[in-house]
Amino acid sequence: MSSYNDPVIMVIVSVRNGGGESCECRCEDLRKIQLPANLMDCLLSKLQLEEYQDSKLSLEHVMCIGKENENEYSAETSLPWNFLRKLIALDETARNTMKDDHEEANISGFSTEDDLFGTVKMSSRISLNSLHPLDVLCALLHCSDNFLQQVIFSKMSMCQFAVPLLLPADETKPCTFLLWPMRNIIKNWRPTSLLSSKGFRENNLVNISMPIFSFVRLGNCSLSKSKILNSVLSPSYTHHDFFVHQGIECGYHPRTISEGLLELFWYFPGGSQSSNIFHEPITVMNLRGELESNKEQFRLLTKVSSAVFIFSEGLQEKHWRLLESSASDNPNYYFIICLPEDKHCKEETKNSLLKLMTSLNLNSKHIVVKDSKMNEAEIVKEIQSLIRSLTKASPKFMTLEEVGDMANELGFFVDENVEECQRAKEQAKRITSQIMDVSQYKKQTLTLQGDLWKKITKNEKELCRMRKQGDVSGETYKSELKGHNGELRRQQSQQELQEDMKRFLLALIDLTHAEKLYFLKWMKIFLDDIARSNLKELQTEYLKNSTSMLALKQIDQKMSDSSLGLEHFLRELGQMHEAQFFKLNHKDLGQKLSDLPGLVADLLLYGFPLELMDGDASNIPLQWITDVLTSLDKKTGGQCRMRVITVLGVQSTGKSTLLNTMFGLQFPVASGRCTRGAFMTLIKVKENFKEELGCEFILVIDTEGLKAPELASLVDSYEHDNELATLVVGLSDITIINISMENSSEMKDILQIVVHAFLRMTKIGKKPNCHFVHQNVSDVSAHTMGIRDRKKLLEHLNEMTKCVAKMEKLEGITTFNDIMDYNINEHTWYISGLWYGIPPMAPINTGYSEGILSLKKYLIEFLKRKLQKPQTIPDFLEWLKSLWNAVKHEKFIFSFRNSLIADAYDQLSVKYSQLEWSFRKEMYNWMTEALISIKNERMENLTTETLTDFIQSTSEILSKEEKKMRNLLDTFFDSELENAHLIEKYREDFLKSIKNLRKGLNEEIINKCKEAIHIQKTKRKIEGLKDGYISKIEEKVTSLLSSCKDRTLKLDIEELEVEFHAMWDDTMRGLQVKSITKQDIDQIMLQQLRVEMSHKSGAINEKLLNIKTLFEFSDATYEVRDEHIDLKWYKKCQDKIWYKVAGLKDFYKQDYIFKSKQLAESLAEKGLSYVDQHVKMNENYHEMFCLELLEMVNERLQQKDVKNLHTTDHFELNLKLLLLGKAAPKFQKLHDNFVKLNDPHICLETLKSEYLSVFKAVFQEKDECKTRAKLFCELCLRPAIVQYVNHRLGQEIVNDILNSEDNMKYMSRTFFQLRVLCKLLEDHSFDQYVKYINNYERFVKDCILEFLKEKYEDPKDLRSLRSNIILPILQKLREIFQKSQIQVSTDVSEFLRKVCKMLHKDLVISQEDLKVVIFQNSVPVTQFAADVEFFLSELGEDIMLEMRLSTIESVLAIVILKPEEELFKKVIGCGKQCPFCKVPCEAGCAEHTEHFATVHRPQGLGRYRYVDTNVLCSSLCSTDVVTETSFRNSDTDWKFHPYKYYREFYPDWMIQPDPSITASDYWKFIFKEFNGHFAKEYNAKPASLPKDWYGITKGQALESLKESFRVK
Repeated sequence: MSSYNDPVIMVIVSVRNGGGESCECRCEDLRKIQLPANLMDCLLSKLQLEEYQDSKLSLEHVMCIGKENENEYSAETSLPWNFLRKLIALDETARNTMKDDHEEANISGFSTEDDLFGTVKMSSRISLNSLHPLDVLCALLHCSDNFLQQVIFSKMSMCQFAVPLLLPADETKPCTFLLWPMRNIIKNWRPTSLLSSKGFRENNLVNISMPIFSFVRLGNCSLSKSKILNSVLSPSYTHHDFFVHQGIECGYHPRTISEGLLELFWYFPGGSQSSNIFHEPITVMNLRGELESNKEQFRLLTKVSSAVFIFSEGLQEKHWRLLESSASDNPNYYFIICLPEDKHCKEETKNSLLKLMTSLNLNSKHIVVKDSKMNEAEIVKEIQSLIRSLTKASPKFMTLEEVGDMANELGFFVDENVEECQRAKEQAKRITSQIMDVSQYKKQTLTLQGDLWKKITKNEKELCRMRKQGDVSGETYKSELKGHNGELRRQQSQQELQEDMKRFLLALIDLTHAEKLYFLKWMKIFLDDIARSNLKELQTEYLKNSTSMLALKQIDQKMSDSSLGLEHFLRELGQMHEAQFFKLNHKDLGQKLSDLPGLVADLLLYGFPLELMDGDASNIPLQWITDVLTSLDKKTGGQCRMRVITVLGVQSTGKSTLLNTMFGLQFPVASGRCTRGAFMTLIKVKENFKEELGCEFILVIDTEGLKAPELASLVDSYEHDNELATLVVGLSDITIINISMENSSEMKDILQIVVHAFLRMTKIGKKPNCHFVHQNVSDVSAHTMGIRDRKKLLEHLNEMTKCVAKMEKLEGITTFNDIMDYNINEHTWYISGLWYGIPPMAPINTGYSEGILSLKKYLIEFLKRKLQKPQTIPDFLEWLKSLWNAVKHEKFIFSFRNSLIADAYDQLSVKYSQLEWSFRKEMYNWMTEALISIKNERMENLTTETLTDFIQSTSEILSKEEKKMRNLLDTFFDSELENAHLIEKYREDFLKSIKNLRKGLNEEIINKCKEAIHIQKTKRKIEGLKDGYISKIEEKVTSLLSSCKDRTLKLDIEELEVEFHAMWDDTMRGLQVKSITKQDIDQIMLQQLRVEMSHKSGAINEKLLNIKTLFEFSDATYEVRDEHIDLKWYKKCQDKIWYKVAGLKDFYKQDYIFKSKQLAESLAEKGLSYVDQHVKMNENYHEMFCLELLEMVNERLQQKDVKNLHTTDHFELNLKLLLLGKAAPKFQKLHDNFVKLNDPHICLETLKSEYLSVFKAVFQEKDECKTRAKLFCELCLRPAIVQYVNHRLGQEIVNDILNSEDNMKYMSRTFFQLRVLCKLLEDHSFDQYVKYINNYERFVKDCILEFLKEKYEDPKDLRSLRSNIILPILQKLREIFQKSQIQVSTDVSEFLRKVCKMLHKDLVISQEDLKVVIFQNSVPVTQFAADVEFFLSELGEDIMLEMRLSTIESVLAIVILKPEEELFKKVIGCGKQCPFCKVPCEAGCAEHTEHFATVHRPQGLGRYRYVDTNVLCSSLCSTDVVTETSFRNSDTDWKFHPYKYYREFYPDWMIQPDPSITASDYWKFIFKEFNGHFAKEYNAKPASLPKDWYGITKGQALESLKESFRVK
């Protein structure tokens, strides 16, 4: 073992035989190794390709992403797959077939001398580990279908690898001429004639007519022919191995199945006169193997070549005879005689050469002898010189297609001659052969995608943007546009399908799968040829007019018009499909047309790109794309989860090449056409990788270049780029952005477009991963040295972010990291340029492939993290539709609507609603127990400390429940909610709402506890007095009992009653029982009002002093008076010139009258609800009640909309008088009832009969155990249980509704709106609509009340709810009675005291009534407990029986928690209405930052009218916000303000444009139905409605509602 510092010595030995032959020359010896008889089968088995010998490898197999893609070139991967993956990634080491284990074997060294020098043994060892690259290639081609072969050849061409032309025969297949794979190779070059003009030529390799120079070996040769060829074709400044030779890795291995392979390469000039080796294109053919063994191949070469170069060590007689026999085809032989070292030319060779020179008329220039004095470089120069001379001397020019014909004549099998290929070619030729003038052809044949489609596009965008509205009303203009759109669609649907399109369609339908693929490829080939031909002429024209900007612009347009590709034909089919939805004109093709989406879905699955966005019209055929992808979804059985990767960047920066290299795709990169729009391709994920990657497909989107020169002159080019970027970024999980640091101005433009797109996505909840790729960076230190550049890029991004945020009027966004997680080191990539040198002969740059591979591995790792949920086809389509709809509006951020977002928000709202009710319910239960325990407290315990304890306990339970709700909501958001990331911005709103919910509940509970303690103190004082009276009465009763018992003469019942009544009356006279003093609640409240408004003006105070009682306002209604409004402001408005000119009289006053009346009614209703809630509690009046009513008014008056009414203090006073005036009588009655119920004299008289019963029973010494038990049940438990039911029944009703089938109606404001609107439509009542629009809160309450009445119309429906309440409390009583600590009580008094203590938080048991039960009660405790338990069941049944006939109205009147109020809280939300149309806000939580509604309505329904004509306004605010129109109202101080910038006045409202042209049909229908009614109701003139509104039916109205609310 050597130490670390031992030198490593490498010895390279060149082994030559006696004749001086190299290892390659001894291939014949190597082939003597025993090989199996069936060579091909053996090789395929070794290469693990045997399964593909019959069922060929396809592009579909190669494009799949599997586990192996994590380590692209692992040792476990078979040689063919390694070759394929490297080739697709443009890795120049793809031909290296050395396996990793060979490297280890080499390091282990040689054990014996034989091992070291034994050629055969060494070759045997080598053959076990590696194969010759050409053998691997031939095997792979044998196992690949023709379409994969095309890809292989195309990639080999890019890598500058020689490609096979004649594939050697095997046991089952003859020698094959590979013409079809060449069809995919496009070459461009600059011939000598175009050097000065810098022009170029471009053509399909098959069609380029070039001289062919063939190279063969005859006999042995020490010189490597392939190596020499590489030098001949390589420029002086670099060398590239075009052909595999013995000097490259694995090139020394013996060939097996590739013997006889004929390879093809070329040379195309591209640089300057001095750098070009040859000045015109040439073809080079290289025959593998010895000439004698491959005579048929040689015969072909002699027929097609301009010259044949023959490498040999010496010629024998048989050689010259062979050459002479082939001379008739081509006598132009050139001999490269490579003499063995230190040897002279043999005589036999000389004689043979002389004979050939004579017979073939050759001269000395045809023979080059390489001896020891001549090195390889000189041989190379000699050959180059010969070729240059030959290209100038009228050589034989041939295309590969002509060579193919020659091969066919010679009996070779030409791959294109198969029936499928020829039939498809014929079909394609019939379509394309007549195309002369492309522009004219498109107008005549592709009629559906022409001007009509562009007009439809323009019209659809105008429908969204309303830029040319002019003076026409928004809805009228919109109606005109809709009509125009319908007419355009009608015209489009009436277009006849042209003959060529019929042929194209029928080919797709009728051809077999293989024929279909051939057909599409032929179509692409022919169309590209046509496009190149046109482009050539236009480029020539372009160069001639390079100084005229106008001419250049016209040529640009011609170039665009001359673009014709396969996508145009597929686009035409898409337009035909779209037109079907308006009118099916092609009845004979009707059924077949319905299969079209499925056919195209098949192509998508096979790897064909599908046009997503039509770049010519800048539009998306949504119906076509939807149906194709839906069909795809069906074909995959719904298993089509996708991750989406998109590339964006400047035109011609290698975006498509990057994607093709990364994933093996087929996006066009050199078709000679200007491709526009966006295309998508599907990549399958293998089974072994689906779970890890979390999807079945990767969808890759390639886009046209941003800032395209041909679009630069267009006014809306920035808008076009913005649309494209926003769309594809919105659809993507990962976005790759190609940028260039060289052009700072261009880079800033691109960054602004891209940042704009990312900002928009962030605002709607999408955060695609972003990578910036710098291409053409050659320095290996680029990443390290580029720190400054990366920081500069980040500065640009931050600068653009600020700029874009300002454009979108968004605050708080100042850096790029504010809109996405961007790491300048991880998300910035430096990739070498594609070419190493000057194309077209430059080889691929190894760094490019390595860079792309590193990026790909990172992207796969990123996708494996599953940071975002994969998109299903329906999800993708929803995003596509909503993004495109939003893109068509200028203000994207304020116009985005997406059902995925809406559904996620609804789910979150429903969950929040459930959790909110759970929170409320828990706290209500706790509050009920707290209030009951307060009512059960003794006087001495009702202290400040008691309240403090309640406050502390309330805080603790609230904190616990708040934390629980937050955790549950977070868990739901993070784990259960689909598409949660889309509504991340709303999370904080919901969490704030929880905090505010807690705050509100805390205030409510504390206030109620304060009230309860205060009221209980008052009651306890009264009860103290009553207790004293009762004690004295009990003494008297006891004394009377004793005296009566002591008498000798027993008294009968009547006598006992007389004695008792006399004693009672006498005692009551002696007690002098005082009644409770009644308070004048009216005057107390009036005084509170005076104090509260004492800081107001003298006139207010004087008016208050003149008011004697609030009762005079009890029946008053609100009346508008001049003193209620600020007259100075009012007069200022009236003095405005436009106001006088318009002839407006009292316009502002009418507006004020309506709004102030609405305000007064709303406050009155809210106040009365508050009063009723307290009246229902049957407790005493508290001064806090009045103060809270006053605070209610004060809070409302501080709100912005009320301030804008410019009211005065008189208005405030009037409101408060109205509210207190209606409250005072009710509070007075509440107080009077309290006094009556708690008056000691009345209470004692109530107890008289009970004491009499006890007195008689005791006197008669009856067994009164059962009597006392029943008395306890009736007197004490019955009222307590009834009260218990009333406390909880409201809660049970709410629970019942929220857990019923109809619960969604009350779990989401959006669902509630839908149900209400459907019901209104069904009822068709104008009065109900007026109420819904103008008094929404009252309408909602009535709606809920009506629902409750309907649901519980039958009293039996409440039985189970009551049972759920009564049975548990009865069971608790039974359990208490059976407790041992209860049973051991000494007497009934102690027993009942303990029972009451255990029921301290459940039941309020009257202590007065309890005294009656306890009085003179000496019955055994156990018996008493058993008797009470016996009567409990009867008591429960009696209570249920009494309640069974109670109607829902009577129940709602007595329950403490009002179900209608709780349900109202759930559906009313914030109660805010749209400032224009008055539609209510539907936000799902209380603390939302923005109000929004699903559907807006015509503003006239919200009382809006034109101030100069008093005509109701028919426009919709959802339309107006995208137009140039303006509005004015009291909020704008009656100054005009653009609708587009409505948020300057209403920043908390988000008014989104309608998602479709039918979204508002519901309200349009209602308006046209009741136009006159609304005008009369609003004292206005009927609206002038667009004509198409009158055609909307009730059914369409309902459908629009379902569409808007996403009802499926």
